[in-house]
Amino acid sequence: MITAQEIGLRFGEMTGNNVAIEGVIGWKESRIHSNISFGDTVGIDFVYDFVFLPIDKMDNFYYYLGIGLTTVFGDNFMFGGLGEVGIEYRFVNSPIALGLDYKPAVLVLPKTDFTWTNIGFNIRYVFNK
Repeated sequence: MITAQEIGLRFGEMTGNNVAIEGVIGWKESRIHSNISFGDTVGIDFVYDFVFLPIDKMDNFYYYLGIGLTTVFGDNFMFGGLGEVGIEYRFVNSPIALGLDYKPAVLVLPKTDFTWTNIGFNIRYVFNK
């Protein structure tokens, strides 16, 4: 069962970039979270958030955990895996969601490297709330 879909922007550090267009498709207690980022290069992240649950008994405040893939196209092609942990607040009487996430990544191409500074702020419009 598909639940809310979201589209919006992510601002903050990404592998070589600093702004992204995001899309989210959720179902039950998990979701697919992807983005296309821009800056010095173009990047694509595709994340499966296997946990997307309310924090305690607050129906509009969530936490999520996920794993996925990251790719960067530019002067140097990069490819690797990433993790994601974040929180999201959905306004009760508005289709807006605000979030904060952390996406550390292990790059395997062109060389093995670890990026740990990928912290971002999200603002998204929520469909089918």
